[in-house]
Amino acid sequence: MSDIRVRAVVSGRVQGVFYRDGCRAEARRLGLRGWVRNRSDRTVEVVAEGPRDRVERLLTWCRHGPPRATVTGVTVADEVPAAERSFRIEY
Repeated sequence: MSDIRVRAVVSGRVQGVFYRDGCRAEARRLGLRGWVRNRSDRTVEVVAEGPRDRVERLLTWCRHGPPRATVTGVTVADEVPAAERSFRIEY
């Protein structure tokens, strides 16, 4: 099974609620690679690559986020895998 890569932009109350930490923990638990970062427009951007079923599970998590988050939207775009090595928080 080949890996996929997606880029998701998550909107709502997603900054200042440990969204990036939670996303990194979930992605690592799932064995995914990529990164997560806050954007200046108050959204969070997630890039994840790995097996399709695991990426889909991370996207399901992204639609809810950690307990203090209020997610109002997630837009997802497919990308070409880039052989990321780990999952990290980008600053």
